[in-house]
Amino acid sequence: MRPSRTSYPLSYPLSWRLMDALEAVAAAIWPRSFSAAVPWLMLLPAVVLVGLLVLGLWDMADGSFRTLDTATFLPSDDYSLANYDRAFSEKLFFTVASRSLIGSLIVTVVTLVFAFPYSYVMVRTRSAALRKFLLIALFLPFFIGQVVRAYGWLIILGSQGMVNEALGLVGVAPIRLLYNYPAVLFGLVQYMLPFAVLMLAPALTAIPEEMESAAGSLGANWVRTFIHVVLPLAKPGFIGAGLVVLTLSLTDFAIPAILGGGSQDFIANAIYDQFFRTSDQGMGATLALLLVAVGSIMVGVVFALFGAGTLAMGRSK
Repeated sequence: MRPSRTSYPLSYPLSWRLMDALEAVAAAIWPRSFSAAVPWLMLLPAVVLVGLLVLGLWDMADGSFRTLDTATFLPSDDYSLANYDRAFSEKLFFTVASRSLIGSLIVTVVTLVFAFPYSYVMVRTRSAALRKFLLIALFLPFFIGQVVRAYGWLIILGSQGMVNEALGLVGVAPIRLLYNYPAVLFGLVQYMLPFAVLMLAPALTAIPEEMESAAGSLGANWVRTFIHVVLPLAKPGFIGAGLVVLTLSLTDFAIPAILGGGSQDFIANAIYDQFFRTSDQGMGATLALLLVAVGSIMVGVVFALFGAGTLAMGRSK
């Protein structure tokens, strides 16, 4: 007669015993009655980071009301609005601010124009090989630092670079491709393109292909389908990508410094100069706070007009 299953001794692995012991210790340290506090405990690191940021901004706000004492190179003890008056009255700061704002808007528009077809092909292609190639080409720049990429463009676009050497082969004189405004914008577009694609791809993935097929079956050609179906449904992705590219371009430091050669500074470069070259911490704090204020206002306007796009947690409307 075959023995019953229960006649054999049940083995209890050591790993299970260790897990039970750990669970008992965890229950003693953190009883079930404290379970409601778990979400707040998980938020604690983020709260600490935001708190440190607020403290830093508060300290910068205090420093922005203190002028530099040229005799001692220390902040003054008295409070004044002299730094803010300089920021709004001196032509240098106005030029840097306008260059940054206009440049970030141009970079945002151009980046979205290039990122959308890239994202669309990557999402809609039937070829697995092409999709893998596009994904690798998208993520490869993230393994190369921004400074390294900027210096790479120095090698390619320099007076003795690859582009001018190729032009010299056809009899064209060397062209100044670096240390100007277009070079900075070009570098920013190349740097921001992967970010925009990563924000647009999920929005395009969420659009069912059947909707495009249905539009075609109703007589709409590809252009009409693209304009009246794909673009409206991809609006959340455009908004999210635009916000990311706009804020990153507005606050970028490395590319304007390297490809601009010191003559095409953005606001971040001016802030660096005030803190570390002229030692005017009050003016640097003023420019930093104005940059935060301008960026926040721009993002707030976009949120008010278009919503948060793919940056929102809920379903876009």
